[in-house]
Amino acid sequence: MNFELPISWNKLLAEEFQKPYFIELNQLISNAYGNAIIYPPHHRLFSAFENCSFENTEVVILGQDPYHGPNQANGLSFSVNDGVPIPPSLLNIFKEIKNDLGKPIPISGNLEGWSKQGVLLLNATLSVKANTAGSHQNIGWEQFTDAVIQLISERKPHVVFMLWGNYAQKKATFIDENKHLILKSVHPSPLSAYRGFLGCEHFSQCNTFLKANGLKEIDW
Repeated sequence: MNFELPISWNKLLAEEFQKPYFIELNQLISNAYGNAIIYPPHHRLFSAFENCSFENTEVVILGQDPYHGPNQANGLSFSVNDGVPIPPSLLNIFKEIKNDLGKPIPISGNLEGWSKQGVLLLNATLSVKANTAGSHQNIGWEQFTDAVIQLISERKPHVVFMLWGNYAQKKATFIDENKHLILKSVHPSPLSAYRGFLGCEHFSQCNTFLKANGLKEIDW
């Protein structure tokens, strides 16, 4: 399988691709796509990187797993394809944007528009077996995406990291809080959103930070 990313990322991560864990991961994922239904589709596996270059990355929103139902996952964390019902966690994200910024809730859950503005919508695990949540955890993806987070922290100034839920918040150990803005809350899932996600005002805080550092605000 060809794991080459767009040039801006590929150049920075080329060394990572040569590490033993990633060579093994490459083989595992190649076999998985050949033997089962895997989401997202192979050509969307690196959509987060294809839509958002390293140079343009201003915000990182970290998810855990891709959606594991048909036609949902499109390679961007929390995002679904056009025409797919908006999942509950994403609906709560949209509700918070409405509360925070007064923007109407969109009819589509496709977040490509955010991605192309400089929001890296990164799942910790980039693939999943159909109907089997968490099936590709602990096979190497997390080591790779941790390296991506650390790379962004080290090589870029003034990035906003949105870490929602305990799993995402653990990734703060890879981020230099003296350079970047780390926004933490509970997960937007209906099970927890009412305990601090709704009302967190992360989206306005993000734009205030970006503007203060001479960067373009995100049109959420």
